[in-house]
Amino acid sequence: MGRQDNSGTRGSRPGASGSGATAARKPARKPARKPVSPVYRRRRLFVGAALLLVIAVVIGGFAAVSSVLNAGQSSSAGQSSSGGEAAPSGQETGPAAGPETTASPSATPEGNGCEQNLVTVTAATDKPAYAEGENPVLTLKVTNGNRVPCEINIGTSQMEFLVTSGSDRIFSSTDCQADATDLVKTVAPGQSETANFPWQRNRTLQGCAPIEAKPGAGGAYYVFTARLANKTSPKAVFQLN
Repeated sequence: MGRQDNSGTRGSRPGASGSGATAARKPARKPARKPVSPVYRRRRLFVGAALLLVIAVVIGGFAAVSSVLNAGQSSSAGQSSSGGEAAPSGQETGPAAGPETTASPSATPEGNGCEQNLVTVTAATDKPAYAEGENPVLTLKVTNGNRVPCEINIGTSQMEFLVTSGSDRIFSSTDCQADATDLVKTVAPGQSETANFPWQRNRTLQGCAPIEAKPGAGGAYYVFTARLANKTSPKAVFQLN
């Protein structure tokens, strides 16, 4: 009786263990995916549309700024080009145009393009002081200050070497001049022509009237002035001992 009970117990275990193994080998079932809520879907669409709108606004803003900058550059270029075209026309306004309307006759160009006010005359002596028996050499110098060559008459018909002392007219090269001639020379820009006159320390009168008086010496000072046509030089002072 006792053996049968034991064998019956052992026979029931394999059946139980086999049933448990079969249950363990079955794969676990994955949880089912929840359906997307319509509200959530609308939110995503709204966010996407807003992002696209922001990108479009940014791109449009850059395009507008670029258009304004290009328009400003085109306007500036147009103003500069119009200013450049205005220069050759010779039309000027403001203070720059004033001197042309009030120019003096001496500044009017000559036939060869020279301006008279740019032709200058100066006077000089070869020494500042002369001892007894030394004769001064008076020099007239004409200079062309134009940027083009100028034709200048430097003949004796246009020149005068004048010596004075105070209000006393001592000597003039035109008082006793004979056979005055013209001598037209072309003077290059910035160049000069000179004419020298040795003064014999004598007095003269207009018309070459005779005069016996002599200029004073003993350290007296005299003034030499050169003239060419209507141009007169600054004074050059020298001394006679």
